[in-house]
Amino acid sequence: MEINFSMNVVAADTAKREITGRVVTWGEKGYTSAGETVFEPNSIEFGKKTKLLLEHERTKPLGTLKSYEITDQGIDAVFHVAKTSAGEDALVEASTGLRDGFSVGVKVDAWDNKDGVMHISAAKLIEVSLVTDPAIDSARVSDVAASENTEEVPTEEIPLTEGEGLVSETVSEATVTEAVEASKPAATVSASAPVAYTSPRVNLDVTAGQYAMAQIHASRGDADARDLVAALQVATVAENTGMVPPNYLRDVIGVINESRPFIDSIERAPLPASGMKIFTPKLGTKASVALTAEGAEFASTDTTVTFQEDTVVKFAGAGILDVELLDRSEPGFLDLYLRELAESYAIKTDAYAAQIAAQNATQSSAATIYASIAKGIADSYGVMRSTPNRLLVANTGGEDGIDFAGLLAAVDSTGRPLYAAAAPTNANGLVSQGSTSGTVAGLGLVVDANYTGDDANAKHALVYPSNAMRFHESNKIELRANVVANGQVEIGLYAYVAVVNRYPAAFRKLNVA
Repeated sequence: MEINFSMNVVAADTAKREITGRVVTWGEKGYTSAGETVFEPNSIEFGKKTKLLLEHERTKPLGTLKSYEITDQGIDAVFHVAKTSAGEDALVEASTGLRDGFSVGVKVDAWDNKDGVMHISAAKLIEVSLVTDPAIDSARVSDVAASENTEEVPTEEIPLTEGEGLVSETVSEATVTEAVEASKPAATVSASAPVAYTSPRVNLDVTAGQYAMAQIHASRGDADARDLVAALQVATVAENTGMVPPNYLRDVIGVINESRPFIDSIERAPLPASGMKIFTPKLGTKASVALTAEGAEFASTDTTVTFQEDTVVKFAGAGILDVELLDRSEPGFLDLYLRELAESYAIKTDAYAAQIAAQNATQSSAATIYASIAKGIADSYGVMRSTPNRLLVANTGGEDGIDFAGLLAAVDSTGRPLYAAAAPTNANGLVSQGSTSGTVAGLGLVVDANYTGDDANAKHALVYPSNAMRFHESNKIELRANVVANGQVEIGLYAYVAVVNRYPAAFRKLNVA
């Protein structure tokens, strides 16, 4: 893995054509495209040749490393600036504070992920750049020197000497991998070794189809495609919704998030980073309080805590395509294909969660649709002491006619609609014409065409509070493209989920008796 880590230049000495400053501080957090990053003490090994570049542009060398000192605080370095127009500009910019940051480009050999922060324990220095905005505030130029009379340090064959932590080095052109923008703290460290630099060199704003095509080209040896894939592998974070995707998955996530009415109606949370089980603590025997006479012994009840165990499952789908189709079509075809996969993933995960709710729900019965809804509200409240706020119905085929079609068609004795009123004049509820949104008996209506009912495919309408169930989802939807036999390519999409049904009896399946 190669990353760039920025610090601020402390000063520049215009008398000697030298720029001096702290290039890295041990233990101080900074941000790269690999996320939050920290260098452990003595984690950087200097190579034999190091150049000072401008903003990590290997075609814009400014000078060479003259000497450096490794201390308990970090690494301080002195760079000789060449007599070029770019060198003159660099001295002026560093001395006036216009460009006063240092950024190290290193090849990471060993690191650890501690609470989402990349801790580097071993790395080789590739180059150092003068940059405008450093990642670490303490890495700044400390001295700038520029003088026409000072003997210029040659760019080649500076003798290598070792002293009390101070070393002079031979400096020549460094081989630097193409750069990727160092971003704000929004990434976790990928298992592979990506490239991360300060200057934006790879366009990350790609579609899912373009990313899949890049994976295919990368497997065939395309260097640009490999850079794109490596850069995007580190662009993922987790939030309370469970998914904050990199650029290439935004269109896929858009399809998924718009296609899961039931999951959107319950609590959502990210999936733990490891393990195939989720354990949720549950209070068994609850603490109790009783009326107690004066001087009488307090009633004592032993409470018990158990753990609810839920399984993490994987949802995946893939297809095999002829390579000719991919080679002779634009990424627009792959975008369409991946949207189809995303839609299928959304439907299947939504139906999976709703089926668990329906299968474990408890029945509430009454003589009419509205009466059964009212009974379900009261019964659900008795379970959690929390007022339910959702009514789930299938679009059609609901048990006892309690579905979206049934609500739209329900009328009173004079033929007036009970729920789908053109104006809010009916007390039962208001379901907007031409929309699946609305309220019924004060409950938010959830119309879900993905809903397949319980294990017997009985589509009971469900009354429930949103916090009765939690849907956990891995922090990213994985996209894979592999070249297989016979000149074909397999493209797949998958993710891990878990459903925690915290209060099964709070889900009430309605029945008109």
